[in-house]
Amino acid sequence: MSIELDTKPALVVIDLQTGIVGIPCAHPMEQIIANSARLAEAFRAKGLPVVLVNVDGSAPGRTERSKASGQVGARTLPPEATKLVPELNQQPSDITVTKRTLGAFLSTDLHEKLQAAGVDQIVLTGVATTSGVESTARSAYELGYDVAFVTDAMTDSSAEAHEASVTHQLPKLGELGTTAEVLELLAAR
Repeated sequence: MSIELDTKPALVVIDLQTGIVGIPCAHPMEQIIANSARLAEAFRAKGLPVVLVNVDGSAPGRTERSKASGQVGARTLPPEATKLVPELNQQPSDITVTKRTLGAFLSTDLHEKLQAAGVDQIVLTGVATTSGVESTARSAYELGYDVAFVTDAMTDSSAEAHEASVTHQLPKLGELGTTAEVLELLAAR
């Protein structure tokens, strides 16, 4: 197998929320949601942490994209757009964080929550591969977590961007595997 699970992995699901899942993506969003939901149930069944991350806006910095749209500075999403998709079956035991940056660490208390739970590895799913997922992975890697990516439970707006990230960037940060591989590893625990 190309992926391993450490002593205390946490599943971290990035931005599977109502205001994002309707955006056209390279892979069927139903598959990304279903795979993430299956993983969340399996992690919960083993008493392992599930982290559900949503985004409610953007950081205040200026980018070429913000200049082109005429929206410079921090933006906020309407509350209905920040709701996690119901398929994730959010539970009281889940760790939830709301971010305002691409990654889930810099604008939240995620690191402190993971440390308190004794987490030594994060297993990532969600959207978008090249932004929210990759940015979260980079911070996790730099904070000392082992990182794993579930490649059939993440997508991007562009197949080329997704493949470039999966092929060239993510292997520098962690291990890659599939939903079936992670479920098999969990079942064997």
